[in-house]
Amino acid sequence: MEPAVLGGKLASSLVAPLVKKLFVTGGPGAGLVDRPVRLSRLVSFRGEQRTLGEREVRGLAGKLVAGSLDSPGEPPFPRDETEAVTDALAARLLALGDLDMDDVQAVRLGHRELAKRLRYGAPTATAGLSADACHFLDSATEWACLHILEFFTRRSTFVARTLVEQSRTQADLIARVDELIARVPRPDARDTAFERRYLPYVAEQHNRITIYGLDLRDSPDRWPLEVAYLSLEATLDGEPDRDPVPVEGAPARTGRTPADEVLKKEPRVLLRGEAGSGKTTLVQWLAVTAARAGTLVPYVLPLRTLIRTGPLPNPAAFLSAVGCPLSPPDGWTERVLTAGRALVLVDGLDEVPAADRHTTRDWLRGLIHAYPGNRWLLTTRPTAVRADWLAQERFRELSLTPMGRAEVATFVHRWHEAARAQEYEQRLLDALRTKRDLSRLVTNPLMCGLICALHRERRGYLPTGRKELYDAALTMLLTRRDRERGMGAVEDPELGEEAQLELLQRIAYALVLSGRNEMPLETAEGMVERALPTLAPASGQEGASAALRTLLLRSGVVRRPAEGILDFVHRTFQDYLAARYAVEEGHLPVLTSRAGDSQWEDVIRMAVAHARPRERVTVLRELLARDTPRLTLLALACLEHATALDPMVRAEVEERAAELIPPRTAEAARDLAAAGPLVLELLPGPDELTETEALGVTVAASVLGGEVPDGALAVLRRFREHPDLDVRRQLVGTWHRFDADDYAGEVLDHLDRTDLLLDCTSPAQLGTLAGMRPWPRFRVSGPHRAEEIVSALPEPTAVTELNIGENPLLNDLTALRGLPALTRLTFHECPNALGLDRLAGLSLAELVIASHAELSGLRALTSLTLLSLVPKLPGTALTHSLPLEAPLGFLYLGDQCTESTGLRGLAHWKTLHTLSLGALATEPTAEDWREVAALPGLTRLYLDAAIFRDLPASIGRMPELPSVEELVISRMEGSEHLAALAPRLPGLVRASFMKRRGHDFAVAEFAPLFPGVELVGIDS
Repeated sequence: MEPAVLGGKLASSLVAPLVKKLFVTGGPGAGLVDRPVRLSRLVSFRGEQRTLGEREVRGLAGKLVAGSLDSPGEPPFPRDETEAVTDALAARLLALGDLDMDDVQAVRLGHRELAKRLRYGAPTATAGLSADACHFLDSATEWACLHILEFFTRRSTFVARTLVEQSRTQADLIARVDELIARVPRPDARDTAFERRYLPYVAEQHNRITIYGLDLRDSPDRWPLEVAYLSLEATLDGEPDRDPVPVEGAPARTGRTPADEVLKKEPRVLLRGEAGSGKTTLVQWLAVTAARAGTLVPYVLPLRTLIRTGPLPNPAAFLSAVGCPLSPPDGWTERVLTAGRALVLVDGLDEVPAADRHTTRDWLRGLIHAYPGNRWLLTTRPTAVRADWLAQERFRELSLTPMGRAEVATFVHRWHEAARAQEYEQRLLDALRTKRDLSRLVTNPLMCGLICALHRERRGYLPTGRKELYDAALTMLLTRRDRERGMGAVEDPELGEEAQLELLQRIAYALVLSGRNEMPLETAEGMVERALPTLAPASGQEGASAALRTLLLRSGVVRRPAEGILDFVHRTFQDYLAARYAVEEGHLPVLTSRAGDSQWEDVIRMAVAHARPRERVTVLRELLARDTPRLTLLALACLEHATALDPMVRAEVEERAAELIPPRTAEAARDLAAAGPLVLELLPGPDELTETEALGVTVAASVLGGEVPDGALAVLRRFREHPDLDVRRQLVGTWHRFDADDYAGEVLDHLDRTDLLLDCTSPAQLGTLAGMRPWPRFRVSGPHRAEEIVSALPEPTAVTELNIGENPLLNDLTALRGLPALTRLTFHECPNALGLDRLAGLSLAELVIASHAELSGLRALTSLTLLSLVPKLPGTALTHSLPLEAPLGFLYLGDQCTESTGLRGLAHWKTLHTLSLGALATEPTAEDWREVAALPGLTRLYLDAAIFRDLPASIGRMPELPSVEELVISRMEGSEHLAALAPRLPGLVRASFMKRRGHDFAVAEFAPLFPGVELVGIDS
C-alpha cells in the first residue's frame, strides 16, 4: 500500500493531532541560543519537558492503526496482527527521540529518508509480521513522516531557523567559490564562445587524409579522414617484458594497444614510426575526435611549420604559429593549459634539424613543467632521437606496427569507399594477395594509398610492368613528399633523387649478393664513402656519415632496426634497387646463375624490367635452357616486365608455359605447385577453362595454401561460383589449409551445397558454422559431445546427413534427436557411443558404423533402408541383432561382423537388392550361401578380393545366384582366381574390378571368364 493510498484511508484530521502530540511546543525566534535544537529535545516523550510516555505513544500508534482498519474497503492486513502492528509502529515513532538532527535538517531529508531512518532505529519491529503487515507498516511510517515534516514547517522557530541556515550556507558557498576561482581560473563567457568556434574549426581542418607526392589524373589526393582513417597498433619500445628506460613511479606497460587509445592510458607519449606509417594521420584523428567530443582542447603543432616562423611559440602564439585564422581571447590558451584541459599534439620531431632538436626538447620541457596535467603526444621517425630522449619527463615510448593483412584489407575498403571506386576494390585485394612483392610493399598507409591510387588510375589494373609502380613510389618517398609538404632540407647534405638512388642501389646489391637482409652501419658507411666521389660535386660535401644519416632519416626506404644495423623498410625495394644496379653494371650473368634459388626470383624479374631488349632475350633464353618447370614459369612471369621484347622469344616462353598452365590433371597440378608461390600469380581464373582445367587450378592453389594462404585464397575464391561438382568438392576439402573464419567467409559460404559434404576437423572450423548459411551434410571429427555438435550447427532442422568420427567423448546419443530431418548417420572410431534405440524417433534411412562400437538398440531402428556394419554382431544369427521390421535394401557386413552369426537369418530381409561382404574373418559356409540365394530381389553383389585370396574354398560352396546382374570386387591385386565365380552368376551383366592402391592390371585378362559381360576397371 503506497502512502498516498493510505492517506486516502486516513484523514488528515485524524493524523495531524496525533502527530502534534509527539512534539513539545516551541517558542518564537530562530532558536539560536541552544543551537542546534535536536529532535531528541523536541519530542514530548523524552527530556525534562516530557508530556507523554511510551504507553501514550503506543496509544497514538493504536489510533492510527485502528483508523486504517475502520476505514472503508479491504483491510490492509489481517486483523489478528493489529496489536503487533501497533507495537511496531510505536517502536518506530519512539525512534524519533534517537535521531541526531534538528527540524531543518529533517525537512531537508524528506519524508521517505526520514522514514528510512526510523526503520533503522527500530530494526526488530517487524519481526514475525506478515508481508501485508510489513507493507502497511512501511506505508504508515512514511505517511506519519509526511505529517511530522508538515508540523515542523508550521512551527514558529522553523522559518526563522531556515533563513539563518540559508544565510550561513550561502556565505560558506560564496567563500568556497571565490577560493576555487582564485586557484583554478575557468573560462569566462568569451572563452566558451571562442571554443564553440575553435573546436568545429579543428574538426573540419583536420578531417581529411592527404597523400603527398602523387600526380595521378583521376585519383584524389585527399579523402575524408572519418571515412578512410585506419586504427593501427602501437607497441612498447624495447624488450617485450620490461620497460626500455625504467622510470621510478611510472607504470609498466607491455604488448600492443590501438594507437588512437595510447593517450587514454599514458598522458605523455613519444610515438615512433617509419615514413608513411600513419603518424601525422594519427595526430589528425586525435585532434578531430577530441574536438568533437569537447572533453579536451586540441592543439596540432607540426614542427616543420613552427621552425619556419622563428623561435618556437609560447602558448599565446600556438594558433597564429600554425596559421589558424581565429583570434582567441587574451590568455585563453594559458587558461586551458593551466586547467589541464589541453591535448598537445607535436608532430614531426624528425623534421627539425638535428642542431635544433636540443632547443626543441627544452621548449617542450618548459611547457610540460609550466602546465602539468595535460595530454602530450610527440611523433618522430625511429632514428631521429635516442631511446631515452624524453625519459626524464616520463614520456612512454611506443612504435607504430606495420599493417597486417586485415588492416590492409580494411584500408583498401575504406579508400575505395571514400573515392567512390568500389568496383576496383576486390580486384586489387586479389592482386595484393597473389603478388608477393606487392603484399610486402603495402605495410603502411602511405604505400597502401599509393597502390590504391595507381590501381584506380588504370581502371582496375596495376601497371603492366611493376617497374612503373616502384619508380613512382621511390620518387614520392625520396623527393616529392617532403617538397610538397613544404619542407626544406633539415639535414646536410641535401641529396637529390638520383644521388640517393645511387647510394641505395649499391647497398641493396651488396645485401642481395650476401644473401642477407641487413648490414652493419659501419659497412654501409664505407660503401657510401666509396660512392661519393662518383656523385655530383654538391652531393656529400659533409661526408659519408652525414649522407648515410640523411638516407636513414629522410628517404623512407632504409631504416635502423637496431643499434648499428641498417636494412630496407621493404624487401621489394631492396630487390628492385639491386636489380637496377646489376643491369647498370652488366651483372646479368650473375643473376641468371642464381636463378635456381627462389630468393632471387624478384631480383631477376626486376632486372628484366630494367634491362634493354637484347639483354632481356639473353636472360629469358637462359631460363628456358634450364628446362625446369619453375624456371619456365619464372620466364613467363618476367614477360609482365618486358615491355619491349623479340616476339619470337615471347612466343617461345608462352608456348613452353602453356604446357604447364593450366594443369590438366591432379598430378600435374601438384607438380606445378612444387614450383612455389610464383605459380599463384600465373594461375588463370575460371573463365574459358574446361572443368578438368578448373579442377587442376584449384588443386594447385590448394597445395600452395599451406605455404601462401593469402595468395592461394585469392585464387580459390574466384572458383566459388563454379558449378562443377569435383571443383566444389576440392574447394570444400582444402578448408583445413586456411584460417577457418577467412575461408568460410571468402569461399565456403558462397558454394552451391548440392551433393557436398562439409568436413569439420577442428574446433575452429566447428565454431564458424554458426556464421554460415545452413549445410545439409556434415562430417565432424574430434572429441565433442553430441549436444555440442548439435548446438554448433547453424540450422539443426536442415541437416540430413551427419558423419561423426574419431570421437571418444560421444556417448549418449539423445541429443541427436534434435536433428529431425536426419536421414543418414555415420560413426567412425566412436567406441563409446551408446543407445542407438534413442534414435528411433528419427526418420533415419541409412546407418553406417565403420569401426568397433556398441550395437545395443540397433533393432529399434525400423526405418533403415541401408545398413553398413563392421563391429561384431551379438547372438548366433543376424535376426538376433538387426532390425527385423526395417525395409533393408542395402546391407554391408565386414571384418568381425559375422564371426558369431555367419549369414544365418539373412533371408529374412526379402527387400535386399544389394549385399556387400567385406574382408570377413570367418569363411562363409554352404548354409550362409543358401541364405544369400534365398533373397529374391538381390541384383548387386559386392565382394572383397580378400575372400578369393584368403578363403578360396568359400566360393566353391556358392550356389548359383541367377538374379545378380552386377558384381563389384574391391581391393583387387590382379592375381585373384575368379574362375569358380563366373559360372555361379549366370545373369551377370556388368563386373567392376576396383584396383588396390599400388597394384595395376589389365581388366581384359578376365574377359574369357565372363563372356558377354561388361568389364570395368576402377583405380583406387
